[in-house]
Amino acid sequence: MKLPGPDHPITITPNPRRVRVTAGDIVIAETGKALTLKEARYPAVQYVPREDTNMALLERTDRVTHCPYKGDASYFSVKANGKMLDNAIWTYETPFPAMTEIAGHLAFYPDKVKIEEVG
Repeated sequence: MKLPGPDHPITITPNPRRVRVTAGDIVIAETGKALTLKEARYPAVQYVPREDTNMALLERTDRVTHCPYKGDASYFSVKANGKMLDNAIWTYETPFPAMTEIAGHLAFYPDKVKIEEVG
């Protein structure tokens, strides 16, 4: 486990805008409670609460990856518009202590779904 610091900063802040995630015309998630995670030089990621996500559209996969700063990520595919978007979502269900704010949240790959700020 590594801790964020000057050499690898990670910040998590509430997004004041409404975030909507769609696949075609299907709304997967919409929330006013997204968290914006900024990590080192990576693009910012919106973490959406599970309770603001249509979990009926998601199917857990066997994929697991490890981040030395956040912990083990689990993945979901999205079933929408007659298509399966494989491993389009990741989540840290039991993140490391420094990242507990993102527990219960989902992050989406922007090349698989549309993520937009709508308000």
